[in-house]
Amino acid sequence: MPPNTTATTGDKPGKSGRKKGRKARLIVLVLVLAVIGGIAFGAYWSISTVRASFPQTKGSITLDGLSGPVDVKRDGYGIPQIYASSDEDLFMAQGYVQAQDRFYEMDVRRHMTSGRLSEMFGKSQVDNDEFLRTLGWDRIAKKEYDSTLSDSTKKYLQAYAKGVNAYLKGKDGADISLEYAALGFTNDYKPAEWTPVDSISWLKAMAWDLRGNMQDEIDRALMTSRLGPQQIADLYPEYPYGDSDEPNTIVQQGEYNELTKAFEDSDSTSSGSGDTSTSGSTGTGTSTSGSGTSGDTVGLQGQLEGLYNVLDDLPTAVGVNGNGIGSNSWVVSGDHTITGEPLLANDPHLSASLPSVWYQMGLHCRTVSSKCQYDVTGYTFAGMPGVIIGHNQHIAWGMTNSGVDVTDLYLEKLSGDGYLYDGKTKPFESRTETIKVADGSAKKIVVRQTEDGMPLLSDRSKELVKVGQKAGVDNAAPDRGDGYGVALKWTALEAGATMDAVFAMDRAKDWDDFRDAAKLFDVPSQNLIYADTEDNIGYQLPGKIPTRAKGDDGSVPVAGWDSKNAWTGYIDFKALPYELNPKRGFIVTANQAVVDDKYPYTLTTDWGYGTRSQRITDLIKNKIQGGGKISTDDMRQMQMDNSSEIAKLLVPTLLKIDIADPDVREAQELLQNWERTQDADSAAAAYFNAVWRNILKLAFGNKLPKELRVEGQCLWVDPVNATNAVDDTAKVRECGQRDADQAQPDGGDRWFQVVRNLMDKPDSDWWTTPKSATGREGADHNRDDLFKRAMIDARWELTAKLGKDIDTWSWGRLHRLFLKNQTLGTSGPGFLQYILNRGPWKLGGGEAAVDATGWNAAGGYGVVWVPSMRMVVNLEDFDKSKWINLTGASGHAFSAHYTDQTSKWANGELLDWSFSQKAVDKSTSDTLVLKP
Repeated sequence: MPPNTTATTGDKPGKSGRKKGRKARLIVLVLVLAVIGGIAFGAYWSISTVRASFPQTKGSITLDGLSGPVDVKRDGYGIPQIYASSDEDLFMAQGYVQAQDRFYEMDVRRHMTSGRLSEMFGKSQVDNDEFLRTLGWDRIAKKEYDSTLSDSTKKYLQAYAKGVNAYLKGKDGADISLEYAALGFTNDYKPAEWTPVDSISWLKAMAWDLRGNMQDEIDRALMTSRLGPQQIADLYPEYPYGDSDEPNTIVQQGEYNELTKAFEDSDSTSSGSGDTSTSGSTGTGTSTSGSGTSGDTVGLQGQLEGLYNVLDDLPTAVGVNGNGIGSNSWVVSGDHTITGEPLLANDPHLSASLPSVWYQMGLHCRTVSSKCQYDVTGYTFAGMPGVIIGHNQHIAWGMTNSGVDVTDLYLEKLSGDGYLYDGKTKPFESRTETIKVADGSAKKIVVRQTEDGMPLLSDRSKELVKVGQKAGVDNAAPDRGDGYGVALKWTALEAGATMDAVFAMDRAKDWDDFRDAAKLFDVPSQNLIYADTEDNIGYQLPGKIPTRAKGDDGSVPVAGWDSKNAWTGYIDFKALPYELNPKRGFIVTANQAVVDDKYPYTLTTDWGYGTRSQRITDLIKNKIQGGGKISTDDMRQMQMDNSSEIAKLLVPTLLKIDIADPDVREAQELLQNWERTQDADSAAAAYFNAVWRNILKLAFGNKLPKELRVEGQCLWVDPVNATNAVDDTAKVRECGQRDADQAQPDGGDRWFQVVRNLMDKPDSDWWTTPKSATGREGADHNRDDLFKRAMIDARWELTAKLGKDIDTWSWGRLHRLFLKNQTLGTSGPGFLQYILNRGPWKLGGGEAAVDATGWNAAGGYGVVWVPSMRMVVNLEDFDKSKWINLTGASGHAFSAHYTDQTSKWANGELLDWSFSQKAVDKSTSDTLVLKP
């Protein structure tokens, strides 16, 4: 979603550009001072601009295009419930109300998805726009609207757009939001009308952030400059499937085996040949079969480094550019609940944004009929009609990212204006794009793509072109010439029907309806969990998931000049894993493997490693096996579980280490009676996480190539063997190149598994401790010595950060959440950031905990991603369901509903979630009537 409004690549601005930038900043600074000051203009500006942009929530408004009156009822948190008598009126009102609260956010999003950020924020966004134009999200969205989506979906999208435009009619930017008022001092930008394609394009941004293993594919290649194949395999260990009776997978009862066997026996060709081998499905990620990239890897390393730099500069849509994305969801059948009906919980883990990526609302037909089909409530995105996650009067559903691999990178042999394919040169399909720039000259670019729609990403990075001359290939590869290009194959670059799926899910009445809706859910592929009022629970993996040539598991780039490396088709929906009413009585999805390694198709080589899913499973089983029944509040407490699984593994060993320094020993003693929980006020959690961070740095981080390490963190490196060599003979000072919240080792559950595998190898090379910068000697191949060094370093790191007195330490002082407005709040003048941003909040939880307040161990302790919302749906009585959002309903910085849910969210509280008209009426604070 948010653009980074500072320049990211390309030439630095010249002196005149800097003067203009300073002038613009001074103008905005004057504006802000006027707002917060006591001068007459400031008072006038704050009233006429800030308050004028607040939505009308009482009385009545006339909207052309409505066929009947619509009621908008808001509760004390500003959450709207809309009541209408036709589908079109319902979605027109949804568009109007979302625009009231969040239009600036909607406008930024559509400019991002269409590669038009420069129109709002100037030349700093040109490079981002070039890349986004090359991906062509809005072009695919238009193709979906024109040729793929159903007529009813198009009508809903048109009605929604009509509602947004009804809100915009007659308004200047300053009438819409504070941000437009600020932009108006440096830019004559005026918001344009909303279109149905603007809504569809946002699904492409969501799919980009949930695209699968592209980052792991890049990282593995970058590691080859420093590490050997076995070392890389150590850092991408096999997935811990567990035993056959209790596998650590989502689907456990083998239904998919019967389905896929029957499907394959039918000789159906709709899914392509597939890859029926199980090699590569364990997550080792070291296969290079069929890629044509074995041999010298220096060129490939540089090529992928360049691609990473481009990807890293892109605005974040709903996550951390694909890194650290996770979520929890689980459903428990009525046999194990207090109510006797299912309970369903969901909390998607995404990067923190202000306002939250989610928007809570209810869409209610006064009478459900063929004319008006919806009675649904939950979470959606501002800018999209319908509800994405939630419940209707019959079913409830949640989502987590499946992580299946739906992207591949292809090396392309460029030849003139074309590319080599099976010995022949094919011309690129090309188009010219014009990028308009606020207060600057427009720029034209040429976008090239292959015949089957793969955009040439290397056209957007000069670095990729240069290093392509050295790309490692096998002897059968064509001559390098001027170098290889890099193209992207991605399922979201094909027209799909996910928008149809949203509406189909919103009106589904039972399991069959739900699966029919899931068939339409092309991208992004999500784990869908299900419950209904008939006490059924279920799981379905949907999505357009590619099948590849035998031997290609999607873990490394492949040679684009050979047709044998092309995708062979897609897995048929009938063969995708699902479960209905498993005997165990519950289903848990938390980014772990969907299926075991007997499944005949490769879904990905890079699952999450199951730490959260196993913990949730244990919590549910402990309750059931103790003879208890699970309540709504039990589900809430499970969501807030902050147990550290890596602490359970490491603390017993840490406590056995002999520490001579009394200050360090004092810190060590914090772990003695610690219950391995990460409460915000816990000193022990602060110290353990500092020890964990230093273990990772000493054992792995300092041994990784610079492309993966934190930007600005420098090491002295032996120039001969490129190993860490902090001593007097060092020749090279090597500095990291990656943003702190994206660097490695990030400390996630893959690293849990790495360390778990090495614990019984105390003399492993990984446990070599380098000399410290202060001269302390290192030790070769000694785990406990490295742990001791980490404990010492952690003590003095926290002394510097929190003070020498450990009684004042707490995890929350290190682990803080800052909410930043994702445009002017990140790159605007300081006073404007002060007005738009909020925080900090001191949080508990941590990396790979169920309460997944993620932090990147390579970069620091600050919160990087969070449970972006939490919900617990009670199928026995929907009015007893609970929910919470990260921020609030409003995107207006001075609204009472800007961050009015955040403190409750931080404390693990949930709000009442009204659904029936009686409950809604009882909770209503403001009512607005929209009249035709």
